[in-house]
Amino acid sequence: MAVEVVMPQMGESVVEGTITGWLVKEGDQIAEDQPLVAISTDKVDTEIPAPAAGVISRIVAKEGETLPIGALLAVIETAPGAHAEVSAPATAREATHPAAEKASQPQAAPPPAAASQPQAAPPAAPAPSGNGRGAAAADSGAAVRYSPLVLRMAAEHGIDLSRIRGTGLGGRVTKRDLQNYLEQPKETFAPSAAPVPPPAAPQPQRIAPGGGFRPPLYEPREGDSVEPFSRRRRIIAEHMVYSKTHAPHVGTVAQVDMTRVVRFRDSHKDAFRQREGFGLTVLPMVVVAAARALREFPRMNASVAGDSLVVRKEINIGVAVDTEEGLLVPVIRDADQKSLLGIAREIDIMARKAAARQLVADDLTGGSFTVSNPGREGNLFGLAIINQPQVGILRMGEIRKTPVVVEVEGSDTIAIRHIMYLALSYDHRVIDGVLGNRFLYRTARILEQAEFTL
Repeated sequence: MAVEVVMPQMGESVVEGTITGWLVKEGDQIAEDQPLVAISTDKVDTEIPAPAAGVISRIVAKEGETLPIGALLAVIETAPGAHAEVSAPATAREATHPAAEKASQPQAAPPPAAASQPQAAPPAAPAPSGNGRGAAAADSGAAVRYSPLVLRMAAEHGIDLSRIRGTGLGGRVTKRDLQNYLEQPKETFAPSAAPVPPPAAPQPQRIAPGGGFRPPLYEPREGDSVEPFSRRRRIIAEHMVYSKTHAPHVGTVAQVDMTRVVRFRDSHKDAFRQREGFGLTVLPMVVVAAARALREFPRMNASVAGDSLVVRKEINIGVAVDTEEGLLVPVIRDADQKSLLGIAREIDIMARKAAARQLVADDLTGGSFTVSNPGREGNLFGLAIINQPQVGILRMGEIRKTPVVVEVEGSDTIAIRHIMYLALSYDHRVIDGVLGNRFLYRTARILEQAEFTL
């Protein structure tokens, strides 16, 4: 019986994935749940496991190909040795997704001789003395297999893979193994790149035919470091450009007196850390305030779908997190129904998972609004780019002691208060200024009142 392997749905905002490397070839006997293919999306890099045990009868998708969710990737024949044709549902799916249909045409298949040859490892070099990273497979004389993604990364950095001990299936070197090896500070790895060309004369700015502006191309000079965009960085860039060009951003800023919030945190932080094992920060309180305000102004908790605005029932707040691989936004689900303690715990869990690169697609999908906290160093305020298809994002600023005018017993006086600027970016296609300002004002007042409990 033929079992189809398709591009999985990894969250509502993920619509496609790119094949970064096949871990098997046609004719291989595979076990259920064995990793078959490595894919990359705008959220996560992952491997697709086999849905059943059997033989890989056909590989449809090519490495480097970007396919939509549901596209056919491969066919497994559960009867060993048999090579059944694709079932009717697969044929229908290929017709629905032209990219998969094109990949499945006979002329696109690799020559039989090439398909039958095992993927050989790069020439093994002896491990340095005391390194402790010699590959067991290489020592035993067995053929070592690596995924195309790992081979490409090794070639880019000029690394001998036999020096790395793999933690993958059967001792295979994984992408994470290679990343960990690259991050070791005791060794320096120089990319095997051509010498930087001599500096070229600067080109004047030009007006392209049709009136489109084209900036001058900067030519790298000696001493410059060229860092090609990773796929995730390219996707983040595309997302940001799309958001700025499709959603007319409007920004508004509120000055928030955080004095009561700071007092609340200072009075509970020691007991909180002893009990919970992590520090109490202002971020969970901002998330609580935003969730309460979203409940009062539900149109801010919405998504744009074509020519419609979908006002969402669930208040799922994404919290922007900066990682080594780029910006990620794990989601706190049903934030309006959680206590301050519950939200603080979830943020800590997500932060730990992000640091350990353990976030999965489900952690990053389903958000209806976003809170961004860029950090404390010199961050007065800023206007963030909306996380599509949401309609708003709230960005925190640094809390500073500031002299302000306050009213005491009917008289104005100057006092030192803890002030933070809270900036809201909203989509002016669907959110008008009155609504945006009212939402921000309400969020600020909730924070100033600081009616929180732990």
